[in-house]
This record gives sequence, C-alpha cells and structure tokens, in this order.
Amino acid sequence: MPKKRESRGRHKGDKGKVSYVQCDNCGRRVPRDKAICITRMYSPVDPQLARELEKKGAIIMRYPVTKCYCISCAVHLGIVKVRPEAERKRRSPV
Repeated sequence: MPKKRESRGRHKGDKGKVSYVQCDNCGRRVPRDKAICITRMYSPVDPQLARELEKKGAIIMRYPVTKCYCISCAVHLGIVKVRPEAERKRRSPV
C-alpha cells in the first residue's frame, strides 16, 4: 500500500513506541509525536486590571500553559492550516 507521507504524519523518527496524550478539545487519544502542542502564556489576572497594576509598578506573573490537540481539532481551531493541493506533496531538495 502506498504511503501518503514519508513520516506518516509523525515526528517519531526511529524511536519505536511513543506514549499517548489526550486532546484538550475533544478528548481523543493521540500519539505524543503526532499531536499539535501549543504553549501559551496565561495570566490569572484580568488584562485591564493587569495594565493598571503594571503602570503602578506591580509585577504580574504569567504561567506557560501547554495544550495538545489532535489533527482534526487543530485544523478546526485554525492552529494548523490546510495546505493547497499543489503544496501537499512538494518536497524540498536536501
């Protein structure tokens, strides 16, 4: 059977088995190397209040929050774009 992608859609390399993570949107179990993981900074303080406090010299901590999504949820949320058909199988010369 022909394969669509050389990597089969994963970043595994020659590792063997990889653990699973749960999609933060739909709950599907996805291999860790196939999941789309995004790290964003999160502040528990309201943005308007944070601006006012920073003007007065207060330091407000921001925490990194990592969320992992399955491919279908990442496409649905716009994190990953669907490439045009001409670009999908294009390989760069190495």
